[in-house]
Formats: sequence, C-alpha cells, structure tokens
Amino acid sequence: MKKGILLVNLGSPDSPEPKDVKKYLGEFLMDERVIDIPLAARTALVKGIILNTRPKQSAKAYKKIWWDEGSPLIVLSERLQNKIQKEVEYPVALAMRYGSMTIKKGLEELVDKGVEEVLLFPLYPQFAMATTETITVLTEELRQQHFPNLKIESVPAFYNKPDYIEVLSNSIKNHLKDKNYEHLLFSYHGIPERHIRKSDITKSHCKINNSCCVTPSKAHEFCYRHQCLEVTRLVAEKLQLKEGTYSTSFQSRLGFDPWLLPYTDRTIERLGKQGIKNMAIVTPAFVSDCLETLEEIAMEGAELFHEVGGKEFTTVPCLNDDDAFVNLLSKWINTWAKESVEIS
Repeated sequence: MKKGILLVNLGSPDSPEPKDVKKYLGEFLMDERVIDIPLAARTALVKGIILNTRPKQSAKAYKKIWWDEGSPLIVLSERLQNKIQKEVEYPVALAMRYGSMTIKKGLEELVDKGVEEVLLFPLYPQFAMATTETITVLTEELRQQHFPNLKIESVPAFYNKPDYIEVLSNSIKNHLKDKNYEHLLFSYHGIPERHIRKSDITKSHCKINNSCCVTPSKAHEFCYRHQCLEVTRLVAEKLQLKEGTYSTSFQSRLGFDPWLLPYTDRTIERLGKQGIKNMAIVTPAFVSDCLETLEEIAMEGAELFHEVGGKEFTTVPCLNDDDAFVNLLSKWINTWAKESVEIS
C-alpha cells in the first residue's frame, strides 16, 4: 500500500475580518465535542448569543497578530509541513479541523497521489475531546462516506514520549538561557471539567483533585488534565527546576461552567502581586503559535503582569517549525511507514 501523512491542526478564519471570524467561530463552537450540550441548547447559545457579540471582539484580536502571509497558525503549520516533506519520502498533506483547509480536502489530496494508507497526525501533544477526538471522529466519518477503501491509522497523544520531552525542554532552555526569570508558568488551553469526566474510560477514576492525576490508572490515556500535569512534571525534571519556581495553569475559558483550575490570568496576577518581577511562560498544549499564544498570552498576559507590578514577561514560542521538532516528527513518520509499528 502507498502510504501518506495527514497533519491536522485546529484551524483559522480566512481573514481577520468579522464575517470570516464569525463563519469560523460558528463551525468551531457548534462542534458537539467543543460545546458538548444538546443541539438545541448549543444552537441557542452559539447562534443566538455568542455569534452576535464575539466575532467583532475576536476579529480585533486576530488583527493584532495577523501576518502579511496570513494566519500565523496556518503559516507556521505550512512551514512545518514543508520541512517534514523534505525529510520523508511519503506525501505529506496538511488540513485543519475547522475552516477552509478541510480534512476532506487533505484526504483527497493524498488519494489523488495514489495513497492507500494514511497516518493521521493530530498536532496535539495531549488528548482532549475538543482536539484529538473531534479530528479522529470526523476523519472516520469522512472515510466511511467518501474514502471507504482508505486505511487510516491515528497517532496517539505523545505528551510523555521521552524524545518529545527532550525537544520541548531544550526549546524552553534555549529561549530562556539569557533570561533571569524567577518563575516559569506552564499554561495549557483550558477545557470544562465535564470533559475530563466524559473522557474517563473507567467511569470512576477522575475526581479532578490533587490525587487522581498522580494515581496510576487506565483513565490517564484520555485524561487531558493528567497529561498536562505530566508534561510540566517531566519538563521540570529534565530542566532540574526547583520546587516553587514553576507551576501549571489553564487559559481560554468560555461560559460559566467549571473549567480546569487554576486560571492562567489569575495566576499571572497572583504571581505579580506576590512580588515576582520576572516571569516566563510556555504553552505546551500548542505546537504552533496562534491567537491563544500570540494575543492572549504574549499581549494580554504581559499587560496584566505589568499592571500588578511585574517587570519582565517572557513568552517561549511554541515548537512551530523548529528543526529539532521537525526531525522528531519525521523520525516518527519514517518509523511508522517503514515498519508499520506504533509510534513510540
């Protein structure tokens, strides 16, 4: 079978204009794995409330970070794709879960090149309903409807793979080598607490407290909170960070339901008020810089830190198209393609 690779990232509006942002947000927020409430309630919330107010606000944010080449997330994902393509002998396509660069188009591109077996590569280190799961579910639906003869294998979450932790740790170390920071904050994208419980395959382990994520369980295979905390622990161990000089938080909450704690904005504020003058922040839930890292963290986070007395606020870029990250993904892809074994 001829093999091919489909990289999949989140997506982006076609432009930072409100009409394009509204279209994008509509598709994103109507996903039942993003806002997981009954369809009627989701429709009323998204189309009746959110899409009447949020597109203009989000468009302003997108305009702050938009590049001449286009959306940073798209541009960076394309750079990653192009670099990987030079390192592997198999066709590498790129798609987005939301927006005009659809997964269907990505699969069609590979099929047109004669591909019969696809390695689906969600570009998320940690598993979550609203990221990895929605990609794999939609891809399977598209396979059944349009590509019934296509064989598809999905890359599992790679948050704890030793070579990934090494690449991430080295990236953080290199970007902070000349910085005298007092505290390193690991900020991950937030999700509702109910997503954690829904993803618990044991139906009993996840309590979202201080013990369940560090108590061994099969539930950890699909527990976003555990996987985020584990990335922090493994990187801190690799970098030999001292206890109390680093912490974990969650950003980008929406609505009034309980989301994972602690919140990033309140953590930044608390650290500043406690007298931290120089802090650094890294966002390991993202492999590509995007609105959440470039605007919410690098701009809003920095402003908040300065307002409460902080001096130097350093953001560590995502891995993006870093050569070490490219080499790692290419190695995994080549291993899979040549040996047909699970990536490890």
